[in-house]
Amino acid sequence: MAMENGSAVMEFILMGLTDQPELQLPLFFLFMVNYIITVGGNLSLMNLIYLNSHLHTPMYFFLFNLSFIDLCYSCVFTPKLLMGFMSERSIISYNGCMTQLFFFCFFVNSECYVLTAMAYDRYVAICQPLQYMILMSPRTCSLLMFGSYLMGFIGAIVHTGCMIRLIFCDSNIIHHYMCDIFPLLQLSCSSTYVNELVSSVVVSTVIFLSSLIILISYGLILFNVIHMSSGKGWAKAMSTCGSHIITVGLFYGSGLLTHIKTSSAETVVVGKFFSVVYTLVVPVLNPLIYSLRNKDVKLAVKRTLKRFIN
Repeated sequence: MAMENGSAVMEFILMGLTDQPELQLPLFFLFMVNYIITVGGNLSLMNLIYLNSHLHTPMYFFLFNLSFIDLCYSCVFTPKLLMGFMSERSIISYNGCMTQLFFFCFFVNSECYVLTAMAYDRYVAICQPLQYMILMSPRTCSLLMFGSYLMGFIGAIVHTGCMIRLIFCDSNIIHHYMCDIFPLLQLSCSSTYVNELVSSVVVSTVIFLSSLIILISYGLILFNVIHMSSGKGWAKAMSTCGSHIITVGLFYGSGLLTHIKTSSAETVVVGKFFSVVYTLVVPVLNPLIYSLRNKDVKLAVKRTLKRFIN
């Protein structure tokens, strides 16, 4: 019984994080807590930014979108992951798998560009402070966000479109906890050369463009800070850039390590570990990083609590 695209596979089996039964329940509770904190933390940060007028600035506009993306893409696969811990087999339909792949690619690509926009925002704030409100006008910020989501959408369409053209006619066991590109390519019984080429070009383009802009932005920031005579300038630069640097390091570092191919037999296990970092750990850490290291957010928390108490 074949599907319209020629695929004989109607559903896939997700192997999850581990095949050891004794770890299923502890991991379920661990990732359930992680999911609750991720949803609660990102929703709280978004509400703080929305409710407090002193946070209605370009920096927090981008942070609002970053929290929105982290919230959305953690919802793409975490519920299915949790269900897999509580069942003997985690089954996902072909259409469900392709949908998961699309939204995963969309939100991950969008986050890359949002982080890039945030780096440019920090460059303007530190290196062009007198022109900040002109260069980072509401229209400019909106265009940057529209461009981030548009590029994410295009990337997701390309990845998913290439995946749909493949034929899956043999194994349907995905050695992963979600429908990611490379685990799916390993199951295809048709040529994956075009898919691998397109995926490499798209991923390389996203990483190259975003990394280049981020590096140039922080290079110019560093050059500007070095020539500051005041120690307060250093402190201000670090306070405004520190959280973003940590987020970029975690997201890009774990993402790159996930997709590095080696000949080791432990590649699948290592890939899953780094996937957990950038799909489950980073979304839960972002609200904490920006909250604990940011005086404005702490002030917003106090004001919001007083508003509800009084």
